[in-house]
Amino acid sequence: MSAIENCRTAALGGHVARCEDCAYTTIAYNSCRNRHCPKCQGAAAKEWLAAREADLLPVPYYHVVFTLPAPIADIAYQNKAVVYDLLFKVSAQTMLTIAADPKHLGARIGITSVLHSWGSAMTHHPHVHMIVPGGGISSDGQHWVSCRLGFFLPVRVLSRMFRRLFLEKLIAAHQAGRLSFFGDHAPLAACKTFAAYLRPLRKIEWVVYSKRPFGGPEAVLSYLSRYTHRVAISNSRLISVDDAGVTFKWKDYRTKQRERQKMMTLATDEFIRRFLIHVLPKGLHRIRHYGLFAKSSCANNIARARELLAVANFQGEPTSVAADSSKPSCPCCGGRMIIIEVFAHGAAPRHRPTAPTTVIRIDTS
Repeated sequence: MSAIENCRTAALGGHVARCEDCAYTTIAYNSCRNRHCPKCQGAAAKEWLAAREADLLPVPYYHVVFTLPAPIADIAYQNKAVVYDLLFKVSAQTMLTIAADPKHLGARIGITSVLHSWGSAMTHHPHVHMIVPGGGISSDGQHWVSCRLGFFLPVRVLSRMFRRLFLEKLIAAHQAGRLSFFGDHAPLAACKTFAAYLRPLRKIEWVVYSKRPFGGPEAVLSYLSRYTHRVAISNSRLISVDDAGVTFKWKDYRTKQRERQKMMTLATDEFIRRFLIHVLPKGLHRIRHYGLFAKSSCANNIARARELLAVANFQGEPTSVAADSSKPSCPCCGGRMIIIEVFAHGAAPRHRPTAPTTVIRIDTS
């Protein structure tokens, strides 16, 4: 929380920039660069998207979501590093296994997975969003296998394999002593109690959701820009902060589409608590790539996919958004801004920013 509170304030230091042409002066405070900070994730998302743009294939892309049932989410709440890692690995293994089966697709696919741990009201709701090309490279590597139009993989088959594999690996983690329990869940430390707790979960359907394919590569990038670097709540959803608490917008997905947009007010301490439960354990990556997109062989696999799709291989040009944002032009005349002072953490800059001007319009009619 201290990183987010100090972000872009004098506490983190910064620099003073002045226009070479009109001497317009501005102060820029340093960012905290914390991955949970709403203010810092915009630039990080642009840089990440610029790198991903070159990896897009000219095929339909599908959006698949794997969600943990509430009793497993309760275990994840107390064992984030272990259970979130299992969610990533098991969901990817499920997709890769079913896609490789000749009865379904019979191909090696590529997956980009993004972890979200929240619902719209910032409650604990762990799930993985996947972006997957609608096809893959055949097992012999000689041709591209496309999925059926508008259909990728059967969600019921995915759901049941995901359920089986996840429970197997969760039990193995429990037996290896990798899970911890406290509070109301403390009795789950016993093997028999844990097995009884999981037993009903073998009979229910685990939610796997597959959306319609995106309209094209541009739509994929637009979607990714909203999901990859999202935090539990963005500044745009905040309505007000006062003695009564924090009021924000949220969507109630249990109601009809027209009635989903609602407002919620939480006491300040409850709002902060809900935000903090979505802070990820140190070192846990929330964006991962599998199959054809695994980092070790991603470039070669994409080049081969383009070759099989009869598309000329090209080097994607990264966008210049990140570069432009780091070297902005003068807002007054458009001239080049140069840094004239750098000040340390907690220090005050010697130079003052240019005061905002008020434009007075005179009616000459």
